[in-house]
Amino acid sequence: MHLIPAPAGVLEVDALWQQDNPNDPNTDTVALLCHPNPLFDGTMNNKVVTTMYRFARDSGMHVVRFNFRGVGQSTGEHDYADGEVVDAMTVLQWIAEQTGARKLWLGGFSFGGYVTARVAEQVLEASHIWDVSDFELINIALIAPSVEKNDSSDIDLPADKTFEIYGNADEVIDPAKMQAFADRLGIAVSVVDGAGHFFHGRLSELKKLLEHHSVSGR
Repeated sequence: MHLIPAPAGVLEVDALWQQDNPNDPNTDTVALLCHPNPLFDGTMNNKVVTTMYRFARDSGMHVVRFNFRGVGQSTGEHDYADGEVVDAMTVLQWIAEQTGARKLWLGGFSFGGYVTARVAEQVLEASHIWDVSDFELINIALIAPSVEKNDSSDIDLPADKTFEIYGNADEVIDPAKMQAFADRLGIAVSVVDGAGHFFHGRLSELKKLLEHHSVSGR
């Protein structure tokens, strides 16, 4: 576990490096994961985030997850996505200092899915501002993204790199809203029949879908 400097103080970061070596010569991809809403007990140890973590690890990627500001040992206060995007970009800057891996797999769940979409936009459109322009974004994984409770009307993501997974029994975010979001962007979607927001009892299916949709899994 690392505590890294950040605009709101420090961020708690958990990094898994393949072969325990951030510069493992056989690893060119790093996954950055964003967790659900801290106001509802969301942390980087959430089981859906952990499923993404295991997927990325087992696919041969370096994996980095972190706690947003105000969660765990990360300092600061919840900032309704704006500050959390800054947190994620701060972690990405830290990743750039740790490893030469430059293919980037972004994944987020719920509130973290919304933040991931915004982070992807920063990487694609403003990477020079953050000094992370040498990253190549290969996938954007949005797991039950909070597109209903956060304004997603202006989000624009590359359809060939982005996919969405949600359950049609989601009790937190309206499945119809998630489908409409995906339709607007023209992105690939997998719907887990009967699954609720937290994919209780369905995490193995979720992992298989991550493998199915991701570049590394093809």
